[in-house]
Amino acid sequence: MDLDAYQAARAGAWQRLDRLTRSRRRTGAEADELVRLYQATATDLSVIRSAAPDPELVSRLSQQLGRSRAAIAGAHEPSWRDVRAFVEVSLPAALYRIRWWTVGVMAAFLLLAIASGVWVATQPEALAAMGTPSQQQEYVDNAFAAYYDPGAGFAATVWTNNSWIAAVCVGAGITGILPVYMLATNAISVGAAGGMMAAHGELALFLQLIAPHGLLELTSVFVAGAAGLRIFWTWIDPGPRPRSRALAQEGRALFTVAIGLVGTLAVSGVIEGFVTGSDLPWWLKIAIGVVALTAFWAYTLVLGRRAVLAGETGDVTADRGGYVLATAG
Repeated sequence: MDLDAYQAARAGAWQRLDRLTRSRRRTGAEADELVRLYQATATDLSVIRSAAPDPELVSRLSQQLGRSRAAIAGAHEPSWRDVRAFVEVSLPAALYRIRWWTVGVMAAFLLLAIASGVWVATQPEALAAMGTPSQQQEYVDNAFAAYYDPGAGFAATVWTNNSWIAAVCVGAGITGILPVYMLATNAISVGAAGGMMAAHGELALFLQLIAPHGLLELTSVFVAGAAGLRIFWTWIDPGPRPRSRALAQEGRALFTVAIGLVGTLAVSGVIEGFVTGSDLPWWLKIAIGVVALTAFWAYTLVLGRRAVLAGETGDVTADRGGYVLATAG
């Protein structure tokens, strides 16, 4: 097919469709014309994609048809059905697909944190780097426990900070560097604090204050790091898909994780703000943390496995993901 000749013959109709789409007020006759031109242009796009798939022209017509479809049928309105599909299908599918990445990140984080803690607790020069003896004693006796001040303001601050860390890990995941840097610095920081508490005989207090909210909070950070690194690995090894398509599909699916982590971090923030620093018995505080973590993994493994077996990935549906050009396998 002579694409230039076909484009020249149909350009007038495409331009008319664009004008009618952009028009804020249309008569009945113009509305009917809009529908006819939309159908004709959809046919044109199908012909071009089959006979002469020029990427630029296909992209331009696809975008035009998307705008025209919205003008004809109205823009998509979010509904509770969409929210339910996100919670029950898209999010658990995305979480399930990176479960082993999450476990790997968790293992690396814990090893680094433990190594950091042991180093600070057993090496005098490392402990001295944490501050003067009086500063260390003040931190152990007062500052560490005083940080967990119960209240909505504290919970909101914790939630905002951790949500930002999770979003950065996922959003900047393609670099491969930033997620590793953020995870490593957090692991060393947590481990060093635990090591200093252990050196002063307060390791039990450290674990009691970290465990209630930290089980879910740290798991959320592990998931964010796993999602970011999975995007980076997709860039390195896109598999049978073109790299641009693989990145688009995985990026959309894994940013679903970032949205979902806002919820898990909200839960951990509530626990940190109202449970960790409360007067509840320590066994009950830790039990609350264990229940929250168990619920997260049950959600991921049960609903996620079911969604993945049904073919879900966490990506948007095909009609919202844009047109994709066929490529030779």
